[in-house]
Amino acid sequence: MIKITLLGDSIREQYAPHVRNLLGKDFEIFEPQENCRFSKYTLRGLYDWQVDMRGSRIVHWNNGMWDCCDLLGEGLFTREDEYVVNMLRIADILLERFGTVIFATTTAVKDNNAFNENDNIIRYNEIIVPPLREKGVIINDLHSLVVSNKDAYISDDLVHLTEAGVKACAKQVADVILKAAENLTDENAPSFDWDDKNRKGAPILFR
Repeated sequence: MIKITLLGDSIREQYAPHVRNLLGKDFEIFEPQENCRFSKYTLRGLYDWQVDMRGSRIVHWNNGMWDCCDLLGEGLFTREDEYVVNMLRIADILLERFGTVIFATTTAVKDNNAFNENDNIIRYNEIIVPPLREKGVIINDLHSLVVSNKDAYISDDLVHLTEAGVKACAKQVADVILKAAENLTDENAPSFDWDDKNRKGAPILFR
């Protein structure tokens, strides 16, 4: 059985159940039981999720929708340079610990969305894909998939997927994961040395 981790925002939360069904019993899937939100949030979350992620051979991941939104009318949430730094740090951690990493490009929104503009989404995809690909990250272009049929794939809330969009994205995610799984061998398994010492003092949230 191959263990997979799915990381990402609410788009990931939409397609993940369908990906589970498409991959079937030969795959174990972990995903955080929360929205991974923006890149800095995901970077921090890797500490909290690391135990549950352990043993994953493939990580499928997305960040971008939150990063390039303008909620308060004073600029995008994450600056371009900060986005690239955050994302490359995430990629380095995932590649070292899990070996095979897939990045899903940020999906499009309806043109009258008040908080996200497609020009910004396209730009953020364009600035992050080349350096991720250079590091060896596999690119899953969900953006192009959704753009190909925006009216059918984007819901009336202007950002999330319709049922048709969910199914289309889930199939593409599953297909990319299955292709990556074909190339897994014992020889290319990551050799990260997990530190199991009880290190105290991390700033964690008490619930």
